[in-house]
Amino acid sequence: MKGEHLGELEELVLLAVRAAGDDAYGVTVQQTIEANANRRVTLGAVYSALDRLERKELVRSRMGRGEARQGGRRKRLFRLTAQGSETIVKARDARAALWGLAEVGDG
Repeated sequence: MKGEHLGELEELVLLAVRAAGDDAYGVTVQQTIEANANRRVTLGAVYSALDRLERKELVRSRMGRGEARQGGRRKRLFRLTAQGSETIVKARDARAALWGLAEVGDG
């Protein structure tokens, strides 16, 4: 897979998309990261990461239906692919393994 390794923001974006299910869009991803990762992130950075993740085939996007309260604008909705789910689990496992090694030295 091209670009197999994730940057920190890409990992956070993947996790936020996973948390949102099939209804993830830029603003919800941004809000999820800011509320849960104690990190400020611009909407532009979120969409840049989503575009990279889509090129890596870790997420897919589709256009949602327009809503009257948004002036009829359609949202670009994102969901994880099977490859995206596998990648985020591997990232979690790698971090856990490294934490396990780091904690050995804490004793």
